[in-house]
Amino acid sequence: MRIFVFALLLILGPAAAGAQPVPDLGPETTPPSAEDFHSLPEDLPEEGGQVAVEESDPDEEKSRLEELFAGLAEADTPQEAERIARDIQLMWMDSGSATVDVLMSRAGKAIQLEDHALALDLLDVVVILKPSYAEGWNRRATVHYMREDFGKSLVDIERTLALEPRHWGALSGLAIIQRRLGFEDDALKSFKRALEVNPGLENAAEAIESLEKDAEGEPT
Repeated sequence: MRIFVFALLLILGPAAAGAQPVPDLGPETTPPSAEDFHSLPEDLPEEGGQVAVEESDPDEEKSRLEELFAGLAEADTPQEAERIARDIQLMWMDSGSATVDVLMSRAGKAIQLEDHALALDLLDVVVILKPSYAEGWNRRATVHYMREDFGKSLVDIERTLALEPRHWGALSGLAIIQRRLGFEDDALKSFKRALEVNPGLENAAEAIESLEKDAEGEPT
């Protein structure tokens, strides 16, 4: 992953280093949106809180996540899988800090209003306050992607996956960027990894089918 990111930064050149958009990706390329990364986890209710960053019990949280991922892999129905996936997303969204949760909620609202500059300002504070919070990096990666700053998005995706390798949103985001930039083989691997983690990802399954057909020379 790190090799891919650095190689991509070299390909994109100055566009990846700054806030400039990447070169034209072709006439069929549609503007990116949050939906390209699938739905973002819904924000937790905004509450007043302390400025101090409070740490949750990491062992208890890890144990609960392991249980949920095991249940997700063994879910008998799509409805059960969706419920478990939602529980995992809620755990990812809960930073353990009232301050960070409020910043994330406000960043989410800024994204909905397409105020990407404000969203980035808020998320910059989030990752400074709590660099161990994977969802902060993932949310910022999404905003960078929506601004077509794919180099910065990939850097934040890498950070997200370093903290939570099973983050299927980050894996899907990685695959989407790889596919948009023409790295179909890498995109296929990333989509498969995302689907392995969360078998209920219909968009990932469809992307895999499309990429495999393209590789075989079949029309999609």
